[in-house]
Amino acid sequence: RWMLWLLWYWLPMHRVSAVTVISEATKQELLKFVNYDPDKIIVIHCCVSDFFRADERPFNSSCPRVLQVGTSEHNKNVERVAEALAGINCKWVIIGRLSLAQLAIIKRYGIDYENHVGLSEEDLLVQYKRADMLIFASTYEGFGLPILEANAVGRPVVTSNVCSMPEVAGDAACLVDPYDVVSIRAGILRVLEQEDYRARLVKAGFRNVERFRSNIIAEQYAQLYRRIYAAREL
Repeated sequence: RWMLWLLWYWLPMHRVSAVTVISEATKQELLKFVNYDPDKIIVIHCCVSDFFRADERPFNSSCPRVLQVGTSEHNKNVERVAEALAGINCKWVIIGRLSLAQLAIIKRYGIDYENHVGLSEEDLLVQYKRADMLIFASTYEGFGLPILEANAVGRPVVTSNVCSMPEVAGDAACLVDPYDVVSIRAGILRVLEQEDYRARLVKAGFRNVERFRSNIIAEQYAQLYRRIYAAREL
């Protein structure tokens, strides 16, 4: 562990003019491991692909398609989301390979689901367009790009109130406690049952995603490079 810390963190960070990270949450996490000038750690967010654009679709209130992107047992929280969805009439659309344990839990709660693996960007966009909402209740994310992809397409989002997710979502998502099944279920039901609230989230999502367009993020990198170059010329 010491050698990894030395080679991956301390040595590189003490030879560079700046370090970029993809979220403020990541910056704070990095500072727990290294004694480093916080002003030299620059937050520049990930950008959302311009491929994801608004697509209007009537909300299916009778049997909504609830999209889940990611299945990692480390952080994607499939087990708690499955419990939260139990008894809700919906189609749970899961992107990513499910483990045998996850499949057993989904079966235990009797959830109607679809599972898609290895999708191209085009096929993933189709799933966003067909979805009625996104559930992204991860226990950990360095960023959380699916939040923005759903924002861009025009789908309401339920996501976690931990790590980087509130930072990425802004006011464009219903925030829940990913460790509390009751909280996750309440957030899902609020989006499913409250039409005005859904509409507010979608409208806020369109505003929110503009902060993360590729031209905005590229310009932030360009400004950083210009600043470093100017400082080295002095």
